[in-house]
Amino acid sequence: MRIVFMGTPEFSLNVLQALIDSEHEVVGVVTQPDRKVGRKQIVTAPPVKQLAQKFEIPTFQPEKIKLEYEQVINWQPDIIITCAFGQIIPKVLLDYPKFGAINVHASLLPNYRGGAPIHKAIMDGEKTTGITIMYMSPKMDAGDIISQREMSIEYKDDVLSMHQKLSTMGAELLMETLPSIINGTNNRSTQDEAKATYAYNIKPVDELIDWSRDGSDIYNQIRGLYPWPVAYTMYQGKRIKICKAEEVVRIHNTGAGEIIRVYTDAILVTTGDEVCIKIMEVQMEGKTKQHMKDILNGNQPFEIGKLFE
Repeated sequence: MRIVFMGTPEFSLNVLQALIDSEHEVVGVVTQPDRKVGRKQIVTAPPVKQLAQKFEIPTFQPEKIKLEYEQVINWQPDIIITCAFGQIIPKVLLDYPKFGAINVHASLLPNYRGGAPIHKAIMDGEKTTGITIMYMSPKMDAGDIISQREMSIEYKDDVLSMHQKLSTMGAELLMETLPSIINGTNNRSTQDEAKATYAYNIKPVDELIDWSRDGSDIYNQIRGLYPWPVAYTMYQGKRIKICKAEEVVRIHNTGAGEIIRVYTDAILVTTGDEVCIKIMEVQMEGKTKQHMKDILNGNQPFEIGKLFE
């Protein structure tokens, strides 16, 4: 088959690599435009573009694919495969390929439609998630389901670890499913709209920790936002990003957000219930990520009785 692949971040790389290694031909790759990245704002190509260039595959980077899609048609794809592309695909492209347009989505649809399914599943404390291979439709992640595979979310999993595991699973399930799509023997089931839930892209308001919430919810928020964009709190007027933490049950009679213990390598902070948050790794405002042990060995700012806000 002639395949046009659409994807952007690192999560998409395993899927693209599997297609490149297959018997099919990736005739073109569509990805987001190069963006400024990091503190120095260096213009950087998306990971998918970098991989495509390595194999000399033509790339196309429209600002708005719904207005700029002729290049995709010019490639004459037999099938369009997307994975974390980041834009809504216009109907004219969905209808063009002989074998349709399919998507590799990191949730068990109809749960967690949208751009942040891994983040939101962890933040919600879900115990399972998975991969869905689906036909695309004009409505976001609402197309018919072809195949699904479930995966556990372990207690210490964060976005990074789940990205890695689900990316691998997505590539494997896609390659197992493609033959049935080609020969027309694949399953195709309509999603139950009444059961649909949504995982919209993370907003700044999602990143701020509310210490009055239950400790387990805060723990899930921290791991559900790491390594990007990272949950944060305010301490003495400065922003502190919480990178690594654990839950510790500790009965206390103080208010939420108070430092109640300073260890040699961590601090313990109260929440809205008896589950406290033990913080081991942070990024102080204007600095790089640090282990709490290194901060506490120096002129450390954290004191028992002080509050996070």
